[in-house]
Amino acid sequence: MEQIASMAGDAARKEQFRELIERHRKIVFKVANTYAWQVEDRDELAQEIAAQLWRAFPGYDGGRPFSTWMYRIALNVAISHVRGSSHRLRHSVPLDQDLHDLADPHGSNHETDQQVRALHRFIVQLDKLNRALLLLYLEDHSYREIADILGITETNVATKISRLKQRIRNEI
Repeated sequence: MEQIASMAGDAARKEQFRELIERHRKIVFKVANTYAWQVEDRDELAQEIAAQLWRAFPGYDGGRPFSTWMYRIALNVAISHVRGSSHRLRHSVPLDQDLHDLADPHGSNHETDQQVRALHRFIVQLDKLNRALLLLYLEDHSYREIADILGITETNVATKISRLKQRIRNEI
């Protein structure tokens, strides 16, 4: 009898996980796109993130926002992925070959394309924490949410964002 109840609980847990992942799936893709720019690497990283989310799901506290929990895990997996092995150094290659996806298909604005290239070069050179911080900031997360996701204080978030903005002004 206990085994049947356990199987029913597992099915309910799988369905809950599936629904939450479907609702917040863009987080996985945003993190994967931020930390891996080659198609194969993005796919591999997205799979790693999904697998780790499933393994960690039993420890998810339903009283906290799922998206915060999901970002924290996704960013940790992404940072570990980048640290991985020396063949992952291709993550540091500028995105010039992929910029056609970002350009306006009805007519390219050369100045905008140059700014996008400069921003990508800037992002590539950031350390993992600042890259995550910039991703979350550009996603319009509050300082409190960013602090919760990254495990740092709101004051630290504000300081780091201010410094990043200044660096962007100076370098781009």
